[in-house]
Amino acid sequence: MTQSINVLGLSAFYHDSAAALLVDGKIVAAAQEERFSRKKHDAAFPTNAIAYCLEESGLSLADIDYITFYDKPLVKFERLLETYLAFAPKGFRSFVMAIPVWLKEKLFLKVTLKRELGSVWLGDGSTLIPQWEIRFPHSLGLLYSAFTYYTGFKVNSGEYKLMGLAPYGEPRYVDLIKTHLIDIKPDGTFRLDMRYFNYATGLTMTNRRFDALFGGPPRKPEAELTQREMDIAASIQVVTEAIVLKLAQTIHTELEVDYLCLAGGVALNCVANGRLEREGPFKSIWIQPAAGDAGGALGAALATWHEYLDKPREANGHSDTMRGAYLGKSFSQSEIDQYLTRIDAPFQRYDDTQLMPDVAAALDRGAVVGWFNGRMEFGPRALGARSIIGDARSPTMQSVMNLKIKNRESFRPFAPAVRAEAVSAWFNTEAGSPYMLKVATVREEHRLSMSEEEGALFGIDKLNVARSSVPAITHVDYSARLQTVHAETNPRFHALLSAFEAITDCPVLINTSFNVRGEPIVCTPEDAYRCFMRTEMDMLVLENAVLLKTEQPQWDHDESWKQEFQLD
Repeated sequence: MTQSINVLGLSAFYHDSAAALLVDGKIVAAAQEERFSRKKHDAAFPTNAIAYCLEESGLSLADIDYITFYDKPLVKFERLLETYLAFAPKGFRSFVMAIPVWLKEKLFLKVTLKRELGSVWLGDGSTLIPQWEIRFPHSLGLLYSAFTYYTGFKVNSGEYKLMGLAPYGEPRYVDLIKTHLIDIKPDGTFRLDMRYFNYATGLTMTNRRFDALFGGPPRKPEAELTQREMDIAASIQVVTEAIVLKLAQTIHTELEVDYLCLAGGVALNCVANGRLEREGPFKSIWIQPAAGDAGGALGAALATWHEYLDKPREANGHSDTMRGAYLGKSFSQSEIDQYLTRIDAPFQRYDDTQLMPDVAAALDRGAVVGWFNGRMEFGPRALGARSIIGDARSPTMQSVMNLKIKNRESFRPFAPAVRAEAVSAWFNTEAGSPYMLKVATVREEHRLSMSEEEGALFGIDKLNVARSSVPAITHVDYSARLQTVHAETNPRFHALLSAFEAITDCPVLINTSFNVRGEPIVCTPEDAYRCFMRTEMDMLVLENAVLLKTEQPQWDHDESWKQEFQLD
């Protein structure tokens, strides 16, 4: 029997550390370290993620043929070796210490210095051919992060808050941004005026010149949001979308290609992605579900497989090989039952024929449900494996989930999960969005008319106006960040949506990540139960075990967890 070739990809020491494992080129496992360490955006060496990948594949570290490291390895190589030696199992230490000697025989640590912050590559078979790049410090992502910082959100995690805030504002600062901060060329390439930024030489993203340009210092975190922050958010979003569209047109013209793949932090801007799909020149676009640094672990492993080992790329022309991004850890029903029994948590077991209609009926009655199913998602989005779900038709569900479940800002929108077969009947798109990375608008027939007074509202006052028959997932501009749910990749979540539609004639549910603000998405049944008991969720479904909040024993309401995650 031919021995398999095993490639381990790693990303670490900046943010969102992760590990990914290929066996004969197939993606077997991938996970972020934060899910195991419970430290959001954990940058540490991904010891736990590596252990999971090995466990999932049934391999040991000695079975790994190639280890590939992503992001600035020339700077971090010594630190990587020190951590790796501490992690390596007994008997493996001498082998790892001999990495420089063994490179030609067994172990290959791919070193690719990440020098550009925006680049274009042409895919040709299994080869990526570099075309052109935009180098540091000129970065669209860092420009957006500068505004994230200035409006009082945390860099590298609060950018999606800025995007969600944008529809409440007016783009009053677009000309100011284009005149002073960024010189945008006709082809979409650009240069930043670094006199306004501090990230290349200092400890903050912006400086006093930036403050003077926008009329004051950065908003303090947790301070009240004003119309000014909303208008700034709207303005940088408009600029970002314009650059993305111009760059896309240039790429299409220069390379004469019809398909575009996106990765990197800016590719998580689902509003820009939606516009690119609707207005851009490409027949189709595809976005890596773990588009940020975590996905670099997988990209590095695939680069080793295809480019270093010269293995062909296999494509079926229909679906990607990400398996719906369900690449993380799962737990058997027996493991779940043992945990619940150990902590004396009352629960009932149901088979799927009873579970799906019962949960759907609870959702129809207004219940908020923690949904724990199968393998954990790889990437920042919950996709029906570690999700909190609710009725999208409820006019109060957005505020209930934001304030009582997620402990987060009231303006933040929620995303809809919709059966893939029904997406075009509810939203203005026919394209799939399995990774919740594209925005589409609600169809006209599902929108609600507004009074003249309601239509004249500004800013956060827009929040309380129901805009469609699914108001909990309809943003103030009638947009929604879609997840299309496919029976092929998540049959149980698809079945739940079908059961809900059978009761309500609506194939749409709220789907938000199973966590509270400041905490990573849950990984284990213990994580899920703790989150369930700390919030006002009504029901928890752990595979086929159902727990009702009203039946649970008294919970020790230790408030120290809020301090840990810096919550009010």
